[in-house]
Amino acid sequence: MRKVPSHGLAVLMLGAVSQVGQVILLREFLVVFHGNELSIGLILAAWLVWVGVGSHLGALLAERVERPRLLLVLGSVGLVWVLPITVVLVRRLRGFFDIFPGAYLSLADMALSCFLLAAPACLLLGAQFVLLSRVWRERDRAEDSSGAEKTYIGEAAGTVLGGLLYTFVMVHTLGSLQSVVLAAALMLMAVFLVARGRNRQGRASFPSALVLVGILTVALWSFPALERAEDWAYRVQWESFSPQHQLVQTHHSKHGIISVAQREDQYSFFQSGHLVFTAAGPETAVPGMEEQEAVDFAHLAMVQHRSPGRILLIGGGLRGVLNEILEHPVKRVDYVELDEVLTEAARPYVSMRTQEALADPRVRLIHADGRLFVKTTRQAYDMIIVDHPDPFTAEANRYYTQEFFREAQDLLRPDGVFVTSVGSTPNLRGTAIANRNTTLYHTVNSLFSHVLVAGDRSMFFFASDEPEQISVDAAVLSGRYVDRGVTSAVFSPARYHTLLEETQLQRVNWVVRHHGRTAGAHLQGPGALPPFPGTLGEQAEREADLLAVEEHYFINSDVRPIGYFYTLVFWEDLTRDDPVFSLQHLLRVEPGWILPIAFIPLLVALGLRWARKGDGRRRAANFAILFTVFTTGLSTMSLQVALLLSFQSIYGFVYEMAGLITAIFMGGLALGAYGSHRYVADKTNLRTLAIVQAFMALLAVVIAVTLPPAAALSSPPAVFLLFSVLTFGAGMANGIDFPLAVACYLALHRRVERSTGTIYGVELFGACVGAIGASVAVAPIHGIVACCLLAGIASGTACVVILISGGDWHHARQRNDEGHHGQANVS
Repeated sequence: MRKVPSHGLAVLMLGAVSQVGQVILLREFLVVFHGNELSIGLILAAWLVWVGVGSHLGALLAERVERPRLLLVLGSVGLVWVLPITVVLVRRLRGFFDIFPGAYLSLADMALSCFLLAAPACLLLGAQFVLLSRVWRERDRAEDSSGAEKTYIGEAAGTVLGGLLYTFVMVHTLGSLQSVVLAAALMLMAVFLVARGRNRQGRASFPSALVLVGILTVALWSFPALERAEDWAYRVQWESFSPQHQLVQTHHSKHGIISVAQREDQYSFFQSGHLVFTAAGPETAVPGMEEQEAVDFAHLAMVQHRSPGRILLIGGGLRGVLNEILEHPVKRVDYVELDEVLTEAARPYVSMRTQEALADPRVRLIHADGRLFVKTTRQAYDMIIVDHPDPFTAEANRYYTQEFFREAQDLLRPDGVFVTSVGSTPNLRGTAIANRNTTLYHTVNSLFSHVLVAGDRSMFFFASDEPEQISVDAAVLSGRYVDRGVTSAVFSPARYHTLLEETQLQRVNWVVRHHGRTAGAHLQGPGALPPFPGTLGEQAEREADLLAVEEHYFINSDVRPIGYFYTLVFWEDLTRDDPVFSLQHLLRVEPGWILPIAFIPLLVALGLRWARKGDGRRRAANFAILFTVFTTGLSTMSLQVALLLSFQSIYGFVYEMAGLITAIFMGGLALGAYGSHRYVADKTNLRTLAIVQAFMALLAVVIAVTLPPAAALSSPPAVFLLFSVLTFGAGMANGIDFPLAVACYLALHRRVERSTGTIYGVELFGACVGAIGASVAVAPIHGIVACCLLAGIASGTACVVILISGGDWHHARQRNDEGHHGQANVS
């Protein structure tokens, strides 16, 4: 009886250490990859495929070794060392590649990094799963798949525990190295408890329980050294990020790792490896070029409204935009900044003018997510100015979507003005940047009746429903500036004539108005500029006669973040001379390709069904089971990616909530697996598997229909509840499938550990394919709904494959049973 809690505890800790390790590596990789969410699929894929390989190797070992408990102990000792070393290697990762400081790693580089660095820990974790399954089966003296089912349920429950502990305790109190060492040490202690049992010969494996106290003592004693190693690892990481800057401080927040770096008298602020803003230091008497872009943006924006009284500023205040806004006769500025940790970290290093602006009585500093603030506030504004980093990530893309522009439009007074900006190139040279900025223009223009763009290195977007409000006429804008009596030390009315050169204005406005209106425009880039594009008035009159916009590729939305993808392509072109694989190639992927691919397994199933000679029936049933398991992993991971990105688009807290979201999914998985294990009497019935696949296909359709209107929810608790229910449901469907698939496969092969490892590995391989396909190729280009439809088609195909092969199921089982009994009689 004593062994019952020890086995359960070991399995529980396996799930916990897997979850803590996965979330920490996910966060560490995201920092190295500049928060690029395309990498999430690669990270998860690498984790899943190596755990699957580890489970297969574990199955081979479990069938051959006499002392699986010893292997469990050795594997747990290995995890204590492997996990922290992996964290350090991830932080050192950029140093292994020949890239410029600040450059993005290519997709191939990211994939190579994930798959190489995740391998050691994941192989150990995968092998532990199968070894624990055997130990549990032997304890129960069972020959069926019940040990694997119990281990699967216990691991899922441990994953929930690990996600909750990390989200609410570890992330706030421990560093990454301390967290992985503590989690691995606790698992080692649990495995020692299992290993204290007696082996088949009756000898005590590990008689001394004092070892447990020693393990925990050593782990806790190492915490000070791990804290010093944490600081050293961050500094090593920084040398590869920006060697020209000196790392001054590092702060941890729920939104990412805040780094403060100095170069001469200039301070730069990074969040999770991505530059947020740069500002002159407090000792700088007159700000130089580092704040000139902020100055230009502020004064170009403020004169777009003839009499701005109440302003909403989202971001940018710390880099100098707020200072210049206050030079105009405004009554109130609501300044929304996401991260209070960033604000407090920046205060000692920004200019005195910025510090004075933050203390101005007209300014109300609000620490909140700007997107949620716009969604929930009832205040009306004369101007909304968004000074947010370019959409390099899906999180940043939330401020450049059709849904956000509509929410901002609803807050503006009838003559209100919306202003935002992104990086650009002269005359929009380059297909990627032309695609991105044209997409943003068409997205804004789909809502506002009047939109103008301007700028060279930066592109400014001015939008209003009042025709006489916005202007790019330098004379008009300088007149408004002078009439207000503005006296800025770093800006003059003559600057408008430099920023708004007429020929350049005509060219960029012509490009964004004409590009994106023909099939294949996203691949070909904008057409040749005419010698005389015409005045802006003439262009506006002719725009109504142009072809309709290709919305699939030139409207940026929460559910199809194409603008974010174009930004990544642009940055790749800018920083990498010859990437092994260009993101541009992914634009050629068509959503309809999934349909002919789905016919391939159907044809295979039909071919095996018709090949009734020899072992054809058995192969047909075998294929149906493995394909079903593969699609289960693919479908649930595709749904998880869709839910994760949708949650981020609306809520904006994936970095902090990754552990909790995964815990919710795994909670559903544990409940589904328990229900299947406990209440399904005949687990070897293929029709039950077909029903589960049909349920998953239906669930995918429900999620696809639910996610787009979910963006309109204004209550954060309601958003979280909705996504929790959907995530829990996807996990439950996954959990129901595993015990059934293991039982069916075992009925054919009669090898318990081999069946467990095979089913577990194939499911993880399917999840690997789903993670890469959904996050890299499907979601950013074709949308989140397409991810759900991919899951639905995969599950529906699996259901049909089972129905095709189901007729041979009883014959295959009977033939296998006869062969098994025959072998037993010979023995």
